[in-house]
Amino acid sequence: MRNPKRMMAATVLISEALVVFFATLTAYGLSETRHVSYLVVGGVLLLLCVLCAGMLRSRAGYAFGWVLQVVMIAGGFVVPMMFLVGAGFAVIWFFAVRLGNRIEREQAEIARRLADGS
Repeated sequence: MRNPKRMMAATVLISEALVVFFATLTAYGLSETRHVSYLVVGGVLLLLCVLCAGMLRSRAGYAFGWVLQVVMIAGGFVVPMMFLVGAGFAVIWFFAVRLGNRIEREQAEIARRLADGS
């Protein structure tokens, strides 16, 4: 049986990676100086989102996911729209983790009842 919390959280992180890609291009394109640093920081953040999605087998992966949510919101200092987008993703992340936990508990309860024969 697949882990629903991990699947939902990984989906959020991969979606964020796509948003980071486009926000990076936007920041670079809107910059008057066109610093390569925008591309480097955006690329690193994109890779961190993907890496974090792979780390979700442990609690550290979820903690790192929360850190990434804060970083996404802080991206609003470079691309102001990221304040809203980052906050939206943080809410989605919260519900993905919360609902994933609930589904895991319900699946465990169903498995326990089936094993008991009730």
